Amino acid sequence: MAGDLVVEPVTHVDADALLGLYDAVGWSSYTRSPQVLEAAVAGSSYVVTARRDGGLVGLARAVSDDATICYLQDVLVLPMEQRTGVGRALVGAVLDRYRSVRQKVLLTDDEPAQRAFYESLGYAEIGDYVGGTLRAFVRFDHT
Repeated sequence: MAGDLVVEPVTHVDADALLGLYDAVGWSSYTRSPQVLEAAVAGSSYVVTARRDGGLVGLARAVSDDATICYLQDVLVLPMEQRTGVGRALVGAVLDRYRSVRQKVLLTDDEPAQRAFYESLGYAEIGDYVGGTLRAFVRFDHT
């Protein structure tokens, strides 16, 4: 990979870059309604991006009340950047931001690689739902 990775919180993401990232990972249900996607990202409690040479290579966003719960909504990394630590850095930034919040949850697809990734970050599976097509994870930090 050329250039250093820069992971930082943002308050705005360029619409074209945002759509390009979501398209690149195949999340077309989001890109079919660009205005809804933009509103969702803008309405998130915390958005962190990963950039290399100025280009958007990853994004994570969370929804939280900043007191009792943090919901990790999206973690996206360009396919060519996957398995290079970008996803770990993005999730780490979210978890660091919400370190005082005890309950951190997410809902993701039923794919073994995703399960392994989130479990490696301290999340634990709580059960299969909706006919086994989705998995729910929760992380409780005891502080």
